[in-house]
Amino acid sequence: MTTVIVKKNVNGEYKGFTCKGHSGFAKNGKDIVCAAVSMLVINTINSMEELAGEDMDVSSDEESGYIDCLFKESLSEKGKLLMDSMILGLSDVEKQYGKKYVTLKFEEV
Repeated sequence: MTTVIVKKNVNGEYKGFTCKGHSGFAKNGKDIVCAAVSMLVINTINSMEELAGEDMDVSSDEESGYIDCLFKESLSEKGKLLMDSMILGLSDVEKQYGKKYVTLKFEEV
């Protein structure tokens, strides 16, 4: 199962997110759920950097399906919109394929 944890502070501001695990929907290379989650997460990180100019620390391990993204400062409006968009996409994947394969969680940090 893939778990995505969105981290917010007490004021509801995005502080980062962590994605870990493989969905297990299908064999490696044919797993459309894992591909969808990966595309949403990686595209968000790339867009945050290139389009919104956000400063963040990103670490990953492709083998285990781990990506951790921590924002160094409060997000701009563009950054917030990109996060909202990623969450919308992940929520739709979770609804369509079920929590057995994808779980979206929120954590206060």
